[in-house]
Amino acid sequence: MVLLAAGLLDELVGDPEGWPHPVRVLGWIIQRLDRARRTVTSRVVLRVMSSRAAVRGLGLLLALGLCLLSGGTAWLAHRAAGPWGWVVDIVLGAWMLSGRSLRVAVARVAEALEAGDLGCARQAVGRVVGRDTQDLDEGGVVRAGLETLGESLCDGVVAPLFWFAMGGLPGLWAFKAASTLDSMVGHREAPWTDFGWASARLDDLLNLVPARFTALFIALVFLRVEPLRAAWREARRHASPNAGWGEAALAAALNVQLGGLNHYDGVPHQGPTFGRVEKPLEEARLREGLALGLRVNLAALLSMALLGRLLHG
Repeated sequence: MVLLAAGLLDELVGDPEGWPHPVRVLGWIIQRLDRARRTVTSRVVLRVMSSRAAVRGLGLLLALGLCLLSGGTAWLAHRAAGPWGWVVDIVLGAWMLSGRSLRVAVARVAEALEAGDLGCARQAVGRVVGRDTQDLDEGGVVRAGLETLGESLCDGVVAPLFWFAMGGLPGLWAFKAASTLDSMVGHREAPWTDFGWASARLDDLLNLVPARFTALFIALVFLRVEPLRAAWREARRHASPNAGWGEAALAAALNVQLGGLNHYDGVPHQGPTFGRVEKPLEEARLREGLALGLRVNLAALLSMALLGRLLHG
């Protein structure tokens, strides 16, 4: 009941702009620690600390330490509330769920396209993707929006609910710490190659089961098995062990092709493709994706509430 209430509260309220959010605090901590690490390892006296093994060790300490800190904070808040701990679980649980905020961000892209403002649509999608967006046409904008929706259905919707069911509020908060770490330092590029290695691998591990659940939920709400088959067949094309599952399933459900060539800081990067070109990438596809995303969120919410009931009685 706590998980269901938290999910419904997130659907009703979301993350209003300007409100404080724990993820911003986590991001601030990560940013300061990363900056301190680079300052220390740049000093000649402590150059030994900049060895690959030492930097990886610091990264592992950060990954495990911040997850324990985040989960421990949630546990202490629950314990401090005494008999009202369930209220804390609902409020702080909803605070860390992002089903509604994900769809709101993508809906802004669709609204700009519907109004015929391609420039505004590029800016809106640029807030949720890391690629260059200034030269994208309508199809490129729609593809970017659908790809972030497909990937984020796992790490922003299904995975948080899964770890909420598995570990209660501490499990959810620990997962969000790992996810924030991965987004900020879990990169292959310098200067995070070694420092962010542990964060990236931890995020991969925590999303391993939820990514497969995401493809299953897309197939369930679509009432066809093809999205799950497509994910099983095509997800391995992605460099990430998890990201391809949601994208491939979403592409099959919407009968579009996702993936391909993107530019990052002006540098072209050819990625894998998912699905087939059966329908054009236009604003209507974004609307269909958003409607499917809502159904996936509700299906995941009900399923994970049942899982929590089975696990915890």
